[in-house]
Amino acid sequence: MVKSVNKVILIGRLGADPEIRYTQAGTPVASFRIATNNRIKRGEEWVEEPEWHRIVAWNKLAEICEQYLKKGMLVYIEGQLRTRAWEDQDGNRRWTTEVHAREMQMLESKGSGSMEESELEPPPIDEDDVPF
Repeated sequence: MVKSVNKVILIGRLGADPEIRYTQAGTPVASFRIATNNRIKRGEEWVEEPEWHRIVAWNKLAEICEQYLKKGMLVYIEGQLRTRAWEDQDGNRRWTTEVHAREMQMLESKGSGSMEESELEPPPIDEDDVPF
């Protein structure tokens, strides 16, 4: 039998502090975004372009992320890709792909992020598109 693998490993910087919410059953869920950089050549110059990733952590890991992670920190995330679908307020079908974190490691202490403030600004999110 052929096995399949759904594993994501990212090292990147937080674009904002994690936000924590609780399900109706009281389960903590933290969400945040991290940026990884792609180095591409434009003409004769090499430039860095950020790629933004949505991260979701559950239970105790969610509480740890909310307590210790801060904007700009470099983190290691290991998890699994998940795609969710829902209907927005206008009845349009929407999708999002997230990394459901199973493991997180801080690669530096709080407040020691070295990226420029402008590099850490993720693209805006339409909050009406996110179902929680």
